[in-house]
Amino acid sequence: MTDLTTVQNGIGKLATRCRTVNEAPVFAFTVLTVILLNAVLLGVETYPGLSSTYSRALDGAEFACLVVFTLEMLVRLGAHLDRPAAFFRDPWNVFDLLVVSSAFIPFLRENTTLLRLLRLARVLRTARFMPQLRVLLVAVGRSLPGTASFLVVGALVLYVYSMVGWICFAPYDPEHYGSLGRASLTLFLLMTLDGLGESVRAGLEISPFSIVFYASYVLFGSFVLVNVLIGVVLNALDEAREIEAAQAAEAARPAVEVAVTDPTDELRLRITAVRQALDEMETQLGTPLWAPRQEQPAHAHSR
Repeated sequence: MTDLTTVQNGIGKLATRCRTVNEAPVFAFTVLTVILLNAVLLGVETYPGLSSTYSRALDGAEFACLVVFTLEMLVRLGAHLDRPAAFFRDPWNVFDLLVVSSAFIPFLRENTTLLRLLRLARVLRTARFMPQLRVLLVAVGRSLPGTASFLVVGALVLYVYSMVGWICFAPYDPEHYGSLGRASLTLFLLMTLDGLGESVRAGLEISPFSIVFYASYVLFGSFVLVNVLIGVVLNALDEAREIEAAQAAEAARPAVEVAVTDPTDELRLRITAVRQALDEMETQLGTPLWAPRQEQPAHAHSR
């Protein structure tokens, strides 16, 4: 039992030290700088002249970045030694762990294309140091189901109007409505309102009722659907902010719990609470509770 307590105390001290290092502003600034340096190195390697001339320097800088990322991940893992489940509850921690550990997998290290994609994924780790960017990325992820529904509805509207356009305008404008594919491409570009005036003028030359076709399509395709998509993204953004606030509260809660799990500290807190209660009772009574009781003189009883 004593050995187990000693091991737990050692793990707790190591986790506390790692948390101190991980929460230091200098540590976060250093990691962010290395992430940006990794992005610069990726950009430099796209120039054949520079990559061939400074190949050794680039390889050394890439190895140094990998060493820093590995040390950072070890520190973050050490900060969660006393509560490892909390590390894996955060999806950003899991993402960082996968990105960093993938550099040590032999198959990935031999594949240049995959290795560069993984190095590019390290740039996304900047979101961990920018809360607002992290909220936006989470919002984009949570808006994907709603966006998929939006795409289904948009594809249905586009298909219906493409068929109507092919039926009405194919004999007169085969370049834009000669087939279902061309009509879909034309109306898809009109969804951005690009070239809408020219299309309306060309349609009016064919039939004055073409204005109904274009007006209704712009109303449903551009205004209604785009506003629906904006609503989906804003709703996902609110959900992402709530998730970020909940994760921040959850991350702060274990630190308080760990601080009072030591039996000695808990006993001290109870003693302090009892002393405060006695002081309050003494103030209300006006006499110390532990003061000795004074005996009355004997002649006072004789009277």
